[in-house]
Amino acid sequence: MTAAAEHSPLDADSYLAWEAQQPDKHEYVRGEVFAMVGARREHVVATLNLATALKQRLRGGPCQAYVSDLKLRVEAANAFFYPDVMVSCDPLDHAAELYIEHPTLVAEVLSDSTAAFDRGDKFAAYRTLPSLEEYVLVDIPSRRVESFRRASDGEWLLHVYAPDTEVCRFSSLDVSVPLAEVFEHLAPERSG
Repeated sequence: MTAAAEHSPLDADSYLAWEAQQPDKHEYVRGEVFAMVGARREHVVATLNLATALKQRLRGGPCQAYVSDLKLRVEAANAFFYPDVMVSCDPLDHAAELYIEHPTLVAEVLSDSTAAFDRGDKFAAYRTLPSLEEYVLVDIPSRRVESFRRASDGEWLLHVYAPDTEVCRFSSLDVSVPLAEVFEHLAPERSG
């Protein structure tokens, strides 16, 4: 997320109407609009790898994977985001045009400029979604996937899949993906 655009503050409906006319994507948080910056190649590759892996494993079921061109509305936080990958199993989301509201899983591929926000305020907003069962962070330099899962008591439990792990388990979807598949076609880790 970058600095607020000049057209702030807006209400949610004004944001949707304004953004529909823009050539670039903008996220919306409590009346402020933030321009989205272009992603690096590694970010795009990791996003596509994860979305493709989930799409293939969910085929034929009630859940559908979405990528970063579709907005997620987080009404309780008065926000609209563009997560890198989302999975929804809700028929209302599958019929939606501009945004979804009931994801089961949300994933963000970390970058230097967004990592703190993805781990902090954005995760806090996502936790207000009653449907969300799993929040996934993909850390490219460390070749690590972090999965935060909502427990039955409402607490969020962290599960880390590091280079010595063969398979990432996405419990909310009952899906497993080899860690190597998430990081396929990325430059080898740099040592030292």
